[in-house]
Amino acid sequence: MFGIGQSETNALKVLEQDHDAVDALFKQYESDKDDMKPAQKQKLATQICEMLTVHATIEEEIFYPAVRNLDEEVRDLVSEAAVEHQSLKDIIGRLEAAPPSDPLYDAGVKVLSEYVKHHVKEEESELFPKVRSSDLDLDTVGQQLLDRKAELESAGQASKPRRSNSGKSEETRAG
Repeated sequence: MFGIGQSETNALKVLEQDHDAVDALFKQYESDKDDMKPAQKQKLATQICEMLTVHATIEEEIFYPAVRNLDEEVRDLVSEAAVEHQSLKDIIGRLEAAPPSDPLYDAGVKVLSEYVKHHVKEEESELFPKVRSSDLDLDTVGQQLLDRKAELESAGQASKPRRSNSGKSEETRAG
């Protein structure tokens, strides 16, 4: 890279790569669902849910708090995103509890996919341009996102919010 464009640690690039990766998994599920055995569906759906959980966690713990106070419009967008995350977590919880043989399992994955697409579209078209034009150090925030993501993925604890020095979960403070 010659200093043009975004670096690999740019926070927005990190988040966009996650968006693209989960979108690819949703497309795979949709195209293969009729040919998959229940265990294969469950494995792919679990992978999607875990990826989304890690992604939501790093946004809530690191990205949203870093950008929340850029301006009032960003604050509103972050608040909306936090509410959307809760809805996504509810759908994820239902999917994780349902057997893949449930007649509504595929519909649950489809609804999750559509909800995620809506959330991603808002982030990438409304929130990210405002963040991009700010003076926020996107490489520093991006490195924090990558570090926390690696920590969550290696520990398999994506659903456990990190505690701050105050003892409150970062998720609670960010939302």
